[in-house]
Order: sequence, then structure tokens, then C-alpha cells
Amino acid sequence: MSEATPTRPDAGAAPSFLSVGADARAIAVRVTPGRASPEHPGILWCGGFLSDMRGTKAEALADWGAAHDRRVVRFDYSGHGESGGAFEEGTISRWAEDAFAVFDRMTEGPQIVVGSSMGGWIALLLARALAARGESARLAALVLIAPAPDFTEELMWKAMPEDVRAALLHDGRWVRPSQYGPGQVITRALIEDGRQNLVLGAPFAVGCPVRILQGVADPDVPWQHALRLVTCLAEDDVVLSLIKDGDHRLSRPEDIERILAAVQEVG
Repeated sequence: MSEATPTRPDAGAAPSFLSVGADARAIAVRVTPGRASPEHPGILWCGGFLSDMRGTKAEALADWGAAHDRRVVRFDYSGHGESGGAFEEGTISRWAEDAFAVFDRMTEGPQIVVGSSMGGWIALLLARALAARGESARLAALVLIAPAPDFTEELMWKAMPEDVRAALLHDGRWVRPSQYGPGQVITRALIEDGRQNLVLGAPFAVGCPVRILQGVADPDVPWQHALRLVTCLAEDDVVLSLIKDGDHRLSRPEDIERILAAVQEVG
């Protein structure tokens, strides 16, 4: 990041859109052109819950791609950022379908999937789907930033007071206060669908190197959650890096350097 960063071809340009799902929701995609080969895998960014592809980490990754002639694909889940659809209609299955469509239609060859927070869960679901199709070789590596697999159950539902659970079940929605902006609408559908996509119940293999960066001072995803994920990936090449003073966002310059170093290490 110390070198001069060229202007990206996608900087300031309008995104392209993919039609995804039975409801033909418009998924916004931005591509930084560059190499994508077995020697230099392409990179797919999967963002977090209520985040978008114009955030600090995603933009830094796109800038790195432009500086190193590496293809970087970013997108917004439905109901997020520049994509169509209503956020309250979102579920893990729906957002995973968005990611699978972008992966299938916008990438070729091996890919490094970089998943932040919820994007870490989506990346793991993508790995599971590719394995089921016999296409695990399409994954060169996973780089997971404060990964939050199973968060709807482990970090939301189990942490909710009984009155909040009752209101959620009765009303179908609950507005969760957020330190990052407006309250987050949590729906009953999100919680119930999340249970159909849990990955931490038993050991599983993704079949590629996994690099995890986790802040110890993260108030949203405890570092122990990342450690639990490591124990589930017993067969894979996994390195967990704990950042003592790191928060959930891991968007400081030093955090960005660590993320880019992890991407360069695996590809």
C-alpha cells in the first residue's frame, strides 16, 4: 500500500447488474479488471450484514487489485448498497444465492474469496456448495475477516432476552439498536432461515487454505467464535491471527495491511 495507487477503471462508474432468483432482484456488481489464473487467482469480496461494496476494506482490496493487475469482483447483497430488493426480505439463503450467482457468472478459474463478518459465513456456504458440485478446485483460498458463521443463532437469538424473542416471534420483526447507524431490523424469517444454514455443528473441510483475522476487542463477534470455527476446520490449512486491539470492522490502515498481506500470502 506504500506504492502509488492508480485510478481504478471502476472508480466512479455505475455498477453492472445481475438478475438473480425467482423474483429477478437486481444485484449490483463492480469489477476491477486484471489477471485471474491458477498462478494469480481472481478475488471475490463478500461483505457483511448491512455493509456494502463501497466500504473501506472492499475499496482497499479493489485498489490493491488495480495496482497488482488482479481481477477483483465485488457485489452488494439484495437490500444492501446499490442492489435492488428490500433488506427486510433478506435471509442467509437469499444472500448466499446472490453470492453464488456472482461467483458463477462473474468469475472464472480459481478464486480467493474474502469474506467479512457475515461474508465469512457466506464464503463457507459457497465452499460447501462448490464441494457438493464437485468444484472445490475453484476455491484457491478463503480469507475471513471477523467471520460470523451461524451469527443469527449464536450471536443474536441466544443473546436475546426472553421478551425480545417473544416480540420477534409475535411481530415477525424487531429493531435492534446499532452503534454503527440506524437500528437493524431483525426478522423472524432471518432467524429461522439461519438455522437451515448452520455450519459450526460438526467438523467440515473446505479443501483450501484459510486465513482468519480476528480482533480481540471485537464487541460483535467474540474472538472465541473464530476459535470455534478453527476447530471445525480441522482438516484444512488454517491460520488464525488475533489482533489484540482490533475491533469488528478491522478497517484501520494497519488492519488493511494485514488483510492484503493475507491475500498475497495465499495467492
